[in-house]
Amino acid sequence: MRQRVMLIKLRGKNSRSKVAQQLGITPQMLGAIERGDRTPSLSLAKKIADYYGVSVDDIFLPADD
Repeated sequence: MRQRVMLIKLRGKNSRSKVAQQLGITPQMLGAIERGDRTPSLSLAKKIADYYGVSVDDIFLPADD
């Protein structure tokens, strides 16, 4: 759940299509990652984190609650 909220918050007003194109993936793949239906490869997770200017941990690792 944290992943979904974080990714959607980071995407902000940018369209899924625009972000996906800049990441070199399909909008469907980005949507699946945002929903938590797909787990990105380590290289794609790093690419997503770099795109948003955050660490992979911030997006994809569970919070210490």
